[in-house]
Amino acid sequence: MARSFPDSPRFFYGWSVVAIAFVTMGVGVNARTAFSLLFPPILDEFGWPRGVTAGAFSFGFLVSGVLGPILGRVMDRRGPRVVMLLGVALAGAGLGLAPLITAPWNLYLTLGVLVGGGTVCLGYTGHALFLPNWFVRRRGLAIGVAFSGVGIGAVVILPWLQRLIAGAGWRAACLAMAGLVVVTLAPLNLLTCRRPEDMGLLPDGDPASAATTRGGSHGANVVDHAWASTDWTLALAMRTGRFWWVAVGFAGGLFAWYAVQVHQTKYLVEIGFAPAVAAGALGLVGFTGIAGQIGLGHLSDRIGREWVWTLSCVGFAASYLLLLAMRQQPTPVLLYSMVVAQGVFGYGLASVFGAIPAELFHGKQYGTIFGTLSLAAIVGGAIGPWVAGALHDRTGSYVLAFWLAVGACVVSSVAIWLAAPRKVRAVAGRVPRRL
Repeated sequence: MARSFPDSPRFFYGWSVVAIAFVTMGVGVNARTAFSLLFPPILDEFGWPRGVTAGAFSFGFLVSGVLGPILGRVMDRRGPRVVMLLGVALAGAGLGLAPLITAPWNLYLTLGVLVGGGTVCLGYTGHALFLPNWFVRRRGLAIGVAFSGVGIGAVVILPWLQRLIAGAGWRAACLAMAGLVVVTLAPLNLLTCRRPEDMGLLPDGDPASAATTRGGSHGANVVDHAWASTDWTLALAMRTGRFWWVAVGFAGGLFAWYAVQVHQTKYLVEIGFAPAVAAGALGLVGFTGIAGQIGLGHLSDRIGREWVWTLSCVGFAASYLLLLAMRQQPTPVLLYSMVVAQGVFGYGLASVFGAIPAELFHGKQYGTIFGTLSLAAIVGGAIGPWVAGALHDRTGSYVLAFWLAVGACVVSSVAIWLAAPRKVRAVAGRVPRRL
C-alpha cells in the first residue's frame, strides 16, 4: 500500500508558523546577544567592576526566569500571540531606555530585566512552548529550522550593531535595535497562530481522521504507553525523577552557553584579537549555528534527542578548551575552530530544547510544565555569565571559569541521558515504517 501524505494546506500551515518563528528568533534573541557587544563600551565609559556589569545580564536573565511558569500558563490558556507581543513591548522598552543609564541599577533594569524578560518571550523559551505541538515526526527538524533564524540574525544584526557602536556610540545602537524589534516583530506576530488543536488540526499536517489513538496517528512511536497516556500536570510531573533530570540538564547546558556568549568578545580582545575580529567571531558563531540547529535537529529525529544533546555539550566543552589554548596561541586556526565547535555543535542544544520535555510530558498542560523547566534553564543561563565575571574579578583570568563551564557540560549531558526521552517516545528514525 502506498504511503499517505499529509494534506498540503494543513502541512504547510505548520511550516508558516516555523517561518514566523524564524524571523522572530533572528531579531529577538540577538537583541539579548547584543549585550556582549555593548559590554565593552559600557565598561570603558563607566568603569564599573566587570562582575557587576556582566551581572546585569545575569540578573535580568534570572528575574525573567520567573516569567517561565507564568508564560506557560498564558500559552496554555491564550496561545502564543499574547506572549510574543508582550516580548516585543518589554524588549523594545528596555533597549529604548538603555541610553539613559547613569548607574548600575539603571543597567540592571533596562538591558537586564526588560530586555531579558522580552527576549525570553521572543526566544527559545517562548517558541519552545508551542512549536513542538505542530510537529512529531519532524519535530527536531522544524524546531532546528525555526531556531536557526538566530544565526541569520547574528550574521546580519551583530556586525551592523558593532559598526553603529564604533561610529555613533552604544546609545545609538540601543535605539536602533529597539526600533528594529518593534517595527519588525510587532506586526509580524499579530499573525502568530495558535496551537494546532485549537484550530482543529493535528501535528505534521495529518488529517483529522488520523486521530485514532491518544496522541493521534503518532501512537506508533510510544515506547512507554503508561507514561505517555498520563494526563500530566505540573504537580504530577514534579514528582518524577525525569522532571528534575531535565531541569539539571537544562541548567548545565545554558550555564555553558551564556557564560561564553557574554564574555567571549571581551576575552578575545584581551588576548590580542582586534575588536572587529572578536565581534565578527560572535556573529560567525551564530551563523554556523544555522547548520548546527538544522542539521542536528534533523539528526535528532533519526538517532534520538540524547545523542544530539551530548554532541552539543561536547561542542561547548571544546569551544572552552580552544579559548583556553588561545591564551598561548591566539591564532586564526584556533579562533575559527572555536567558532565551529560552538556554532555547529554547541548551538544544536536549541533544536532539542523543546523536543525533550514535549516527548516526556506532552499534554494540555505542557506549556506550564515546560515553562517551569525553563526556569531551571534560565537560572543556569543567568548564573553562567555572573560566575565567569566574578571569578575573573577575583583571579584576574577566565581559566577557572572556563574549566567550571566544561564541567557543567559533562553534568548536563549525563542528566539528559538519565531523563531518557527515548524510553517514552521513539524518534521517527527509530520507529519501523508501515507499508
